[in-house]
Amino acid sequence: MVKINGENTDSAGMTLSEYLSTTDYNRARIAVERNGNIVPKKEYETTVLENGDSLEIVGFVGGG
Repeated sequence: MVKINGENTDSAGMTLSEYLSTTDYNRARIAVERNGNIVPKKEYETTVLENGDSLEIVGFVGGG
């Protein structure tokens, strides 16, 4: 199981990119933290989610 934003998911074995393709996140406007470390966007395709991982995905919103 992989915990993503506090929710357990069955995403182990997927790349971060594969997981994100199942969501509505706008990749240009998010930051992803995996086990306390920011994942650079260029590594989304090669970062494989593993059992026990904890991810926080934060979306940026414009406004004023």
